[in-house]
Amino acid sequence: MSNLDRESVPAVCGGRGFVVAEPVRELLSPRHVKLGESTEVRRLLPNLGRRMVGAWCFVDHYGPDDIADEPGMRVPPHPHMGLQTVSWLHEGEVLHRDSTGSLQMIRPGELGLMTSGRAISHSEESPRSHARFLHGAQLWVALPDTHRHTDPRFEHHTELPTVTAPGLEATLILGDLDGATSPGTTYTPITGADLTLTRSADVRLPLDPDFEYAVLSMSGETHVDGVPVLPGSMLYLGCGRTELPLRAESDTGLMLLGGEPFEEELIMFWNWIARSQEEITQARRDWMEGTRFGEVKGYDGAPLPAPELPPVPLKPRGRAR
Repeated sequence: MSNLDRESVPAVCGGRGFVVAEPVRELLSPRHVKLGESTEVRRLLPNLGRRMVGAWCFVDHYGPDDIADEPGMRVPPHPHMGLQTVSWLHEGEVLHRDSTGSLQMIRPGELGLMTSGRAISHSEESPRSHARFLHGAQLWVALPDTHRHTDPRFEHHTELPTVTAPGLEATLILGDLDGATSPGTTYTPITGADLTLTRSADVRLPLDPDFEYAVLSMSGETHVDGVPVLPGSMLYLGCGRTELPLRAESDTGLMLLGGEPFEEELIMFWNWIARSQEEITQARRDWMEGTRFGEVKGYDGAPLPAPELPPVPLKPRGRAR
């Protein structure tokens, strides 16, 4: 998924300067952003109060949207570099196309994982004949310097491991959780899991104290370490936790995001993650000139033009708040 904001501004991310090295309860409110023709998303990362959680650097939550009489998601071809995109659905379908030739329908409970590496372009759209509701999340994972120029690739995993407890089922999307490991390729120590809790469930989820964590609410109401978290909001939890208390007030859906704090300083502009102004300038030139990022074939529409670069220099400054 793309950042379609035409007034795109650089985000400075990374570094350990603003990692909270102890448990906290920091509730993040979303920014509402129009995506394509008929989809509005709630953007939780980057946020004015929090730029990253581990290597997770971008989180959009959308729906549930009634698209029975709408085209649904339509995100034209656009470029990425220096990151992975994670597509995760609770309802509906999204058709992924990319410049490596991938063509894949992604459905609820299936992992769509695209590693941009040095350069890729892709599009996302609801199929012409689609389900009534669309509900999901789109997330980005920053690639470390040692792997950010890797070859682009797309993975589709329909079978993912689960962790269960009375009233809880956790589907592991990326990384590791309580002894389970996702088949998705990762480049930093990370966790991404979809949590389903039944009404009145009261559980403690094991965590890694070296990771920082956040919980995104997808549906229902859950008390996360005593804090009510409602759909479309995210609770940042800091580091130093060995377990996380969860109590469901209704049948609920959550996403647990975590990882080792990302040490490198980054520049995130539009749909690119880089380390310098020069890299961003070159990426914009390459995309507008039709080189390097390849071609997405089969999408009925023109590619997205890149926004203008800001008049001020782009500098990585770590975890600015």
